[in-house]
Amino acid sequence: MITKSLFIFDVDGTLVDSYRAIEQSLNFTRKKLGLSRVGFLRVKKSVGRGDRSFIDTFFPQVNSQAALKIYRRHHQKALVDYARLRPQAKRVLSSLKKQNKRLAVASNRPSYFTNILLKGLKIAKYFDGIWCADQVKAAKPDPKILKTILKYFKAERRSTVYVGDMDVDLEAARRAKVDAVFIRGGSSSLAEVKKYRRKTVISNLKQILELYN
Repeated sequence: MITKSLFIFDVDGTLVDSYRAIEQSLNFTRKKLGLSRVGFLRVKKSVGRGDRSFIDTFFPQVNSQAALKIYRRHHQKALVDYARLRPQAKRVLSSLKKQNKRLAVASNRPSYFTNILLKGLKIAKYFDGIWCADQVKAAKPDPKILKTILKYFKAERRSTVYVGDMDVDLEAARRAKVDAVFIRGGSSSLAEVKKYRRKTVISNLKQILELYN
């Protein structure tokens, strides 16, 4: 196996479990606008494509801009109260840094909220760069975010791996021509990413250390 020198991570569902925070903010917003609650599993399956797209999914008949404003205001605190690291996340990032690997984030979540998560959960320090869809003006599965990171680090595709939990992550990796690791337990099921053959499947983050050590 070719040695990997650049590890790019998605955030939500990959390094961080923020589903409860998202559910709380969504249902707070729906209540404010006189709408019924949405169940946790439906929320979990609907994230990953940016909060504008997420809000549009649940507010088709109201002013989505107003809903987004309410959601974002509530979400600042909800992330602090409810988001948690996935098991072994900090250990894996720390171990990779000690091996002098370069670490980056590629997320569809807006940069403001991504930074709240990474700083609040005390993992921002492990990353050499953080890229979000609003910064590069393109959301996954568009590969622009991954290509931007590759260019920034002057990294070879064959020595890069992208770790994510969704079909959009694997599609972005496919288009950017980098290897992908799919972690189970996020927003996409294994069946939903079956068509992506150029991937390694893991059930927990510590398997990354086993794969690439």
